[in-house]
Amino acid sequence: MSKRMMRLGLSVANQGYHYAAWRLPESPADNGLSLAHYRECAEIAEQGRMDFLFFADQAAMRNQDDPRIRRDMEQGHLKLEPTLLCAALAAVTQHVGFVITASTSYMEPYALARRLASIDHLSKGRAAWNLVTSTSPDEARNFGQQDPQSSKARHERAAEFLSVMRGLWDSWDDDAFLRDKASGRYFDRAKVHFLDHEGAHFKVRGPLDTARPIQGSLPVCTAGTSANSRDFAAARADLLYSAQPTLPLAQDYYAAVKRRLAAHGRPDHALRVMTGIMPVVGHTEEEARQKFQRAQDLLDPRVAHGMLLINHFPDLSHLPLDAPVPEMTMASHHNTPGRDASFTQTMMERARRERMTVRDLFAAISAGFWHLGVIGTPDTVADTMEQWFTEGAADGFIIQPPWLPTSARDFVELVIPELRRRGLFRTEYEGDTLRENLGLPPVPSRHTQSAA
Repeated sequence: MSKRMMRLGLSVANQGYHYAAWRLPESPADNGLSLAHYRECAEIAEQGRMDFLFFADQAAMRNQDDPRIRRDMEQGHLKLEPTLLCAALAAVTQHVGFVITASTSYMEPYALARRLASIDHLSKGRAAWNLVTSTSPDEARNFGQQDPQSSKARHERAAEFLSVMRGLWDSWDDDAFLRDKASGRYFDRAKVHFLDHEGAHFKVRGPLDTARPIQGSLPVCTAGTSANSRDFAAARADLLYSAQPTLPLAQDYYAAVKRRLAAHGRPDHALRVMTGIMPVVGHTEEEARQKFQRAQDLLDPRVAHGMLLINHFPDLSHLPLDAPVPEMTMASHHNTPGRDASFTQTMMERARRERMTVRDLFAAISAGFWHLGVIGTPDTVADTMEQWFTEGAADGFIIQPPWLPTSARDFVELVIPELRRRGLFRTEYEGDTLRENLGLPPVPSRHTQSAA
């Protein structure tokens, strides 16, 4: 049996995950709209033999109604629609995959099935779907709703949506297209299938007007900490994006999800749990900290205060920056749900334990360490990743570069060689498709299985 290896993805979020990344002198402030920027990130990921690029997305500008949340001082509001971006990147890359975010709450399955199948053909089998159900009221209001539906309702719609998508991808058998010029037959009518789906949310006849995807069924990625999210991932997903900031929280999350797999008749390895990690890497500890401080010095306290409000911290704007942080309790939910409550509780406990000032808390909250954050040498970063990988917290990592493309290149040139030295990461791609490189089994057509 081959040794268990880490899976690595690179999350490409405009100029990076640090809130001041766009203000660095070497960072063009319009990179979020630049194909050349995304192409450079893809080339870096391929150089490191990383599995995929991850493209988060939300069809909204959030929190524009609250003037205390200084969205006008942040990057990330102008971005390219991810399916169009990945179609363009497919033409200028060879190996790296694309995990494309699309919402089941505001799209129709036929339109998305043909779009993702098309990207899979254009990339020769390198597309995946990050399935989200969308929790933002700002996004809901762009699609004719006042607020998002309940978690239960959103996940019920998502389950049917995914079932329809997979049914449409099986519209054609793999050998349906004869393309026989002598006889004049282009396809075998017996090998095309009408879906004829009629459910609670969708009525879709089919068939899809493109051939079955190269991968058969595209890998599906999900995220979330609710019981509905965990059950959905255990039943249907191939990848799960974990957003836990500490090892104990990550281990609990990992174990809770893996336990659910058996109930759905799936083996432990059927679902890859991918933890988000934001590494700041230097040849020395001091160099890494200087890199980080350079970005921290460009942060504005008003941005940090807005991030506190989004994540259910109390309003601290009346306090001087060098005042001690008072005892805090979770505020009532803001109109836009923040990140998981465990992050807020963890940060409140840290502020109390370290006796932070308001300035200290603003610096910590603005650093971007929503998931796992590490500042240090390649050994330091690799030590953390190895511990999480070997101690039941992750099957791999989604790298969240604090600034792009520089910190992505630092990770590839400094950390990946150390992971390889430890026998934890590949030296070459194993296959041609994303599914093969992730070690996921092929998915035969349901009609082939039925016939068998």
